[in-house]
This record gives sequence, structure tokens and C-alpha cells, in this order.
Amino acid sequence: MFLNKGRTVVLCLGLTLVVLAAYANHFQNRFHLDDAQTIVQNAYVRTLKSVPSFFTDGRLYSVNPAGQMYRPFVPASLALDYSFAKGYTPTAYHVSTLVWFALLVILLFLLFRRIMDRADAHSSNVWVALFAAACYGAHPANAETVNYIIQRANVYSTLDLVASLLIFIAYPARRKQGWYLLLMVTACLSSAVALIFPVLLLAYVMLMERIDWGAAFRATLPAWLVGAVMGLAIWKLTPATYDGGAASPWLYRFSQPWVALRYFKSFFLPTGLSADTDWTPVTSAFAWQALVGYLFVAALGWVIWRAAQRPAARPVAFGLAWFLIALVPTALAADKNVTSDPRMFFPFVGLTLAVFWEVRLIVFRQTARLAKNPVLSRGALAAAGIVVVLAITGTHKRNEVWKTDDSLWEDVTEKSPNNSRGLMNYGLTAMAQHDYGKAYLYLDRAQNIEPTYGPIEAHLATVLGVLNRNVEAEQHFRKAIELAPNLAEPRIFYARWLGSQGRLSEAQLLLEIALKVNPMSTPARELLAQVYLGEGNRAAFDRLMEETMRLTLTEEQAKRYVAERLEREKKIRADRFPATMKPEELVTLSSRFCEVRNYDDCLSAAIRATELRPGYAEAYNNISTAYLSTGRWDAGIEAARQALQIKPNYEAAKANLARGLKQKAEGK
Repeated sequence: MFLNKGRTVVLCLGLTLVVLAAYANHFQNRFHLDDAQTIVQNAYVRTLKSVPSFFTDGRLYSVNPAGQMYRPFVPASLALDYSFAKGYTPTAYHVSTLVWFALLVILLFLLFRRIMDRADAHSSNVWVALFAAACYGAHPANAETVNYIIQRANVYSTLDLVASLLIFIAYPARRKQGWYLLLMVTACLSSAVALIFPVLLLAYVMLMERIDWGAAFRATLPAWLVGAVMGLAIWKLTPATYDGGAASPWLYRFSQPWVALRYFKSFFLPTGLSADTDWTPVTSAFAWQALVGYLFVAALGWVIWRAAQRPAARPVAFGLAWFLIALVPTALAADKNVTSDPRMFFPFVGLTLAVFWEVRLIVFRQTARLAKNPVLSRGALAAAGIVVVLAITGTHKRNEVWKTDDSLWEDVTEKSPNNSRGLMNYGLTAMAQHDYGKAYLYLDRAQNIEPTYGPIEAHLATVLGVLNRNVEAEQHFRKAIELAPNLAEPRIFYARWLGSQGRLSEAQLLLEIALKVNPMSTPARELLAQVYLGEGNRAAFDRLMEETMRLTLTEEQAKRYVAERLEREKKIRADRFPATMKPEELVTLSSRFCEVRNYDDCLSAAIRATELRPGYAEAYNNISTAYLSTGRWDAGIEAARQALQIKPNYEAAKANLARGLKQKAEGK
């Protein structure tokens, strides 16, 4: 070792400052993309009581059935952040992610130094490893992971695998005890990508320790066994609803060598970064892009083989092997996104090692030349410093892109103009700003690109509804449900519009179906609760809240939710029917509403009368009439009974009770 502990601590603090400098402007950035389904809408991350369940039920990862997977450490960390921040304050989540990212960068410095020393020991390796780690920590491509909160899965798994390999290298005498495997397990509990670690470990032993294939496999056998067990556990605990969404899995896989070339280019020139690209799969296994990709992978394989022949160049061989090996899991697991920038995070560890060590070899082909060329050494350090500063600047710019939905999706539409999801989401940001003309423009463009995508139809229908083009809106809502029958969202949007039209019973039916499609949908539950309250269907509301409490909320949260809803309903009635109105006036008004079949207002006025005079039989009778007239037999029967408890000989209430019992019996 060429560095004392004191200086090591100072350099590690320096790396921490580099990370902070790169991400100083990202702490206020919003939740984006899948953050909505896994964090904001996910009631399970709102309580620490859910933490044990994350390790036994992959459904709790996301409210979107197709996105449910087994990554227990990720939602557990989100629950901790929610508890600490007491809500969805993005800063708390970004601080949490950045702490672990900074620790990863420090461990990379220590790992790189050990690998470099094994190849060509020299005190300068400290600085090569330092600048390599700093470049990784400030690289703009990694901003796509650090800014995207749910992608902390990449940070956790990469951190754990780097730590595991570092322990394996640093303590060879203790390998048989298997302590390094504990971190492999935690990595797998953050992302299934970590299952590739045994291959990575085998590559290290063969390339850096120069052990033949058979002996290397025996040395890494414990990792293979642990990987097999963890792979089986992940497979068993991943919900059957999970769906990557690839239209053609094999065309996706044939595309990945071409995608690997894009990632390789992005390390040196990260100009095409996008939160959602418009890349599509190759058209066949022999498309020119696929062939170029095969040639690229073959060329990289040849470079690895050549570098492995020279002891001093073995870190290059291992780093490039790391780059390719780390891409294998996402290359095999077919996904709707052919390429995704966060997938560069783990492979770039190896590519960073390979590039910086190769530069060191080019500048100083022999270790002895380092001492003889102080000017060249200082120049190399200055150049590395400039690279890090440029990387920090680029990361700052990417952080700005991730600041708001508007800035993020504007960037996507500019870089990926044929991405229907990008156009759709940019249209949604315009909707949020009440710029409905702009929203319609982008949603219409998205629909023209992908006319069979249900969510686009649903959002387009919503905009048309706001623009009072109601006939067209309803046509698009129905088409959205037809195109996406297994999604809850189109029904939710349609129900919201129906509610605005006063068609509560239709909205109720749609939302009840939406909950059958996706019982975990928090928006569907919240909207259905509002519909029940709007209808005055307190019994159904209570049942819904009991079920919601059982499925998604703690008892305390459910009680608070009910109390807030009831208080809001009470305030609306108080504002509409002020205390200056006497209970008798309210009952008279309620009766008039019932006569003209305005049962919602009939109910609201009668309930307000009971708030002002709790023992008012006539008010309860009107409540019963409103419930029975809208088919809510149980609630109508209960209200009639309350009227009779107050006034036993009340003939109108007796008639309502008899009517309710008869209609309920006939309804069965």
C-alpha cells in the first residue's frame, strides 16, 4: 500500500466533495416516471409497518401490476425516507440516494487502486484510481440514475457488489468464510441484475489472479451456489403480473449489441441522454444495426483477449469484461424500452477502470517513466482535473433537465421526437399548467404515432372533455378501455370525467371494475370514495375504507382519511347551507329537491338539517327517500329506522322502511 490512512481519508472526503459539487443543484428535483407508481401512489411506503412484508410480497413494490417485482430493499428504504421526511418531500429522498452514491464512489476508489496495484504497483496508482472514481461520480450519464429516485435500486446493488468484490480481493485468506457473499445477497435484494456477480467474480479470478478456468470456477463456486438460491427466490417472489412489455423479446435481444455500442459511445460523449428514448428494436437478426452491434461486441472481445496477454494491461481486460458482463442481465430480460440510460450505471464501473488504466498505460508505458517525467505527470493530473470539471458541468445540466416534469419531457420530445410516451407526458405537463391547446397538440401527435396505446387515448379524451368536446371525449374514453382492458387508469380517467358530468352511478361502476382490474390502485380508491360521498352512500364508503385499510393503509391512516373526507363533506354542506338556515327550512328545501328528483341536493340538505338538529325525524325520512330513490337500499332502510326511533308512529318513515325492505328483497 502506498498511502497512509490519514491521506486516504482526506482523498475520500475529496471524492465526497466532487459528488456534492456535481449534484448540488438536484435536491429539489421532482418525482418522475415510475416514481409515481412505486412511491407517490404506493401506500405501503407510507408506513414502516410494511417493511417486513416487502421481503415476502413483490406486489407491494408498485401499484402497477405489470411493474411489480421483488426488490425488497428499495421500498424498505423508501418507507424509511417517508418516515423521516413525514411525507413526499423530494429532498429527503435525494439526500438518501446521494449518501449511498457517495459511498459507492469512495469504494470504487479503493477497488480501482487494489486492481491497479496488482497489475503494476506504483504510488501514482492512487491518483489514477482517484480520478477514475471522481469521473464516475461526476459522469453525466449517472445523473439519469441518481436523479430518478426509484432507480436507487441500481445504486444499492452496484454499491453492494463493489463492496463484495473489494472484500474478496482485500481478504483472500478469509474467502472460505464467505463474508463477501452477504453483500451479494443484499445486492440481489435490491436488483435481480446482481445475479450476474458470479460471472463477474469468475472474470476477476481468471484475468487478474491468472487462475485457469477450472480452478477459478472452484474458487467462485460459493458465489454460484448463492446466486442459484437467490435467483430461485427472486423468481418465486416476483408476481406473475410482472410484464416487461417487449413486443418481440428476440428482436429486443438482437438489438442489445447495437445498444451496447450506444452505451460505450455515451461514456466518452454523453450528448444523447434521454429519460425515455425513441429507439425501437432492430427489424431482424441481420439488420445492419444488429450486424454493427455484433461486430462491436466481437471487437471488444478481441481487445479483452489481447489485453489479458499482458500483465500490465489486465485491468483493461477486466474492466471491459465487466462492461459486457454487466449488460447481460438487461440484454436478456426483454423490456418495452430497447435502451434505457440508467442501465449504464453498473457497466460503467468496469468501463471507467478500463479507460483510465489504458490512458495511464499510454502516457506511461513503463512504471519507471513516471518518476522521470514530472512535467508529464503534472500535465496528466491537470488533464484529469479538467475532465472531472467538465463532467461536473454536464451533470449540472442534466440535473436541470430533471428538475420538473415540464423540463424533463420537453427534453425527451426534443431528443426523441418519435417517442409517443414522451409526447404524451409532455402533453400531460401542459394539462397540469392548464394549457389545454398545447396538451391536445402533443397528445394528438402521440396518438398518431401509436394509435393502439390505451393510456394516450384516455389522456386525449380527458383534454377533449376539458375543451367541452364531450361527444369526442366519450368516444376516446371508450376506445381507451377497449385498447387497454387490463389497465385501471383508462377507467379511472373516464370515471373522473363522468363525475364532472354528474353521472355518478356510471362513474361508480367504472371505478368498481377498475379496482377488480387493479385492487392496489390508490387513485381508483380515492376517486371511488369521493363518488360514494357525492352519492351520500356512506355504507359503501365505509366498506371501501375498511377494505382500503386492510389492503393498503394502517388503521391510523384509514381513520384519518375517513375523518378528513367527512370533514370536507361537512364543510361543503355548511358552505352551501349556512347556519342562518333553520332546520325546518332545510327539510322543506330537501323535500323540494326530492320532488324534482334532484336526490343529491335532497340528501345534502337533509344531512345538513341533522347536523343542526340531530333528532330530526323528518330530515332522516328525506335522507331515506334520497337513498331509496337512487337504489341504495341498506342506507335508505337504516335512515328510515333512525326516523322511526325518533318518531315511532311516523307513517312516511314506515312507508319508506317497507319500500326499502321490499326493494332490497326483490333486488336479491
